Amino acid sequence: MTADAGAWSASRRLLGRLRDIMAAPGEVQERLDKVASLIAGNMVAEVCSVYVMRAGEVLELFATEGLKPDAVHKTRLRVGEGIIGDIAAHARPLALSDASAHPNFAYRPETGEEAYHSLMGVPILRGGRVIGVLAIQNRTRRGYTEEEVETLQTIAMVLAELVSGGELVGAEELRPTDGIALMPLRLTGVAFNRGIATGTAVLHEPRVVVHRFVAEDPDAELARLAQATEGMHSAIDDLIAASDVAHSGEHREVLETYRLIAEDRGWLRRISEAIHGGLTAEAAVQRAQNDTRARMSKIKDSYLRERLHDFEDLTNRLLQHLTASNGEQTGNTTNTGSSRNKTPDDIVLVARNMGPAELLDYDRQKLRAVLLEEGATHSHVAIIARALEIPVVGRIEGLTDRIEPLDPIIVDGDNATVFIRPGEDVQQTFVKSIDAARRRRASYAALRDKPARTRDGAEISLMLNAGLLFDVQQLEDTGAEGIGLDRTEIPFMVRPDFPGLAEQTEIYATVLDEAGGRPVVFRTLDVGGDKVLPYFARSREENPAMGWRAIRIALDRPAILRRQLRAFVAAAMGRDLNVMFPMIAEVAEFDAARRILDLELDRVGRGKAPKSVAVGAMLEVPSLTWQLPALLQRVDFLSIGSNDLLQFLFASDRNNPRTADRYDALSPPVLALLRDIVRRCEKGQVSLTLCGEIAGRPIEAMTLIGLGIRRMSMAPVSIGPVKAMILSLDQERLAKYLSQLENSAEHSLRPRLRNFAKDHGVDI
Repeated sequence: MTADAGAWSASRRLLGRLRDIMAAPGEVQERLDKVASLIAGNMVAEVCSVYVMRAGEVLELFATEGLKPDAVHKTRLRVGEGIIGDIAAHARPLALSDASAHPNFAYRPETGEEAYHSLMGVPILRGGRVIGVLAIQNRTRRGYTEEEVETLQTIAMVLAELVSGGELVGAEELRPTDGIALMPLRLTGVAFNRGIATGTAVLHEPRVVVHRFVAEDPDAELARLAQATEGMHSAIDDLIAASDVAHSGEHREVLETYRLIAEDRGWLRRISEAIHGGLTAEAAVQRAQNDTRARMSKIKDSYLRERLHDFEDLTNRLLQHLTASNGEQTGNTTNTGSSRNKTPDDIVLVARNMGPAELLDYDRQKLRAVLLEEGATHSHVAIIARALEIPVVGRIEGLTDRIEPLDPIIVDGDNATVFIRPGEDVQQTFVKSIDAARRRRASYAALRDKPARTRDGAEISLMLNAGLLFDVQQLEDTGAEGIGLDRTEIPFMVRPDFPGLAEQTEIYATVLDEAGGRPVVFRTLDVGGDKVLPYFARSREENPAMGWRAIRIALDRPAILRRQLRAFVAAAMGRDLNVMFPMIAEVAEFDAARRILDLELDRVGRGKAPKSVAVGAMLEVPSLTWQLPALLQRVDFLSIGSNDLLQFLFASDRNNPRTADRYDALSPPVLALLRDIVRRCEKGQVSLTLCGEIAGRPIEAMTLIGLGIRRMSMAPVSIGPVKAMILSLDQERLAKYLSQLENSAEHSLRPRLRNFAKDHGVDI
């Protein structure tokens, strides 16, 4: 017998004895005491202690073998306090030969632990959350092996069932107080996809309860795993094939990427190793899930964190196939116990987060909105939801703890607000709002073919911001004149590796084809900050929004930029090509990027060149405004990226809830800056576009027109409301009014501009 086989055999025997104790009759405290004694004896340790999480993130000593019995239920540590608290805070194991030398060491005299030098502890995890800590200690300075750490982690996973059973600490103790009382509640988050919807809460909790942890025959469990994995892959293929999502575009590529993740060998290898350690296939899958959750929950990178939810989805699917093969009930249920095919007709789906295929499990005709506790604007599930035109609000803190199954919910995706158990008055208000929104959408559709011209004859060009082919396909429906901003990084973000030249060329050619001769402005790769490529290594940054991103990466890695520009040129053969460089902070950066484009144009033969080439820059960094005279001599057009420009102007992080709304886009300094840019572009005879979020909001768009901006690019959903505003506006009258406010010292001019619109019949 090999050493590994011997270790696995010993581990299985220990798990078997542990299972017998946990299944025995008697008080739960008595069983926990026996578990501590068993672990100490089998791990050759003088001490084994079990700490359980209590309300307020406090770890309480619940059982011990070796420490003073009087310390039980009296010794408490805050999360982060002492070594035990450190293990809980970081959800990671620690193995220390000299615990007192650790910077977090905290001595508690009531335990009598001064005689013990070495310590090994692991978190007790349930659903990816720390619910306790399991630790052993020795008098000698003992070096714990990786196998011993692995064994203790496996024990902790089995022990989690006893700790989370509700007999030691009631689940209600750990719930927020506003999650207990069934009172009306208003929550806010971040709008991932706009829209208003009402419906009934369905908690997306596809958890499968694992009843059997200890394997009798590891080879049989491995065979079950292989069979379930094959079944899961086939089911995913069928789901993707049957989906009503369009069969082209980046949302389709999201699903294909998801399919590749399902075949991740490292993930499946970790499950197999856990089976060898003595766990059943189901328990091994859950063990891998807990480990992945704990590890990735500490990652700040939004894109990498989003990949966790693809693994969560896959884990749940694999567990369902395993339990089905074992003749058990799968757990694809809400908390009411009803299965998905018994869900209400107006589903508001509530989840911590989701993988993209999970959304497709639900009946599209019943699905009204999606609410997420976590998530990101460009997460896979958000991309699929946008393709299905479903409102999504994410990053709602404490969401899943505050909603009960079948709660009535109102989702205001336009304002990133959610009303849970709303009163009758709120419900009636939103019913009227939804009816009014339907009527407005019908009226906007009627405006599609009308030119965007103000009452006094000013022609306004309305363009679309696009990142998916789905967005480009909205040109016909909205009547937009073209694509003012094509975010070329989105296809990069939803792929498992860097797209090659041929693949990029096909993407850009398809966009131009879909545009049908309308102008398309391609922005070169704008990654970094909160937009991360999983296959592109980069170091951690304290201020990523102001760090190594966009044109800075492109100039430092010119091969990436050359490949993309080469693809632009090839895709635009015989057609007009418009290229825009993002995040330009000084003229020298634009010149450097332009030289690379010229190299690619020079290498193309006459018959393969674009019909025409226009090159522009995005004005997002305030420093560039002091070089506008020099820049305007070099560019064919200029685009204002108001999202970044405003956050840099006010030194205010737009992703920080405490500062995001602190300053207003309709404040005097912003209007003064925009007015100056307009005047300089008019003098230099350079076309100016504004393509930030403010272009898509009627009152802000009205103000931009009053300042002299005649070209704006926005999300497809904004075209109708903005065009309606334009058709009702006298821009000369507004321009005169704005000139009277040039020297204002007010925090915001929004109230004044809103009153102007009201007084002059402007539809905002």
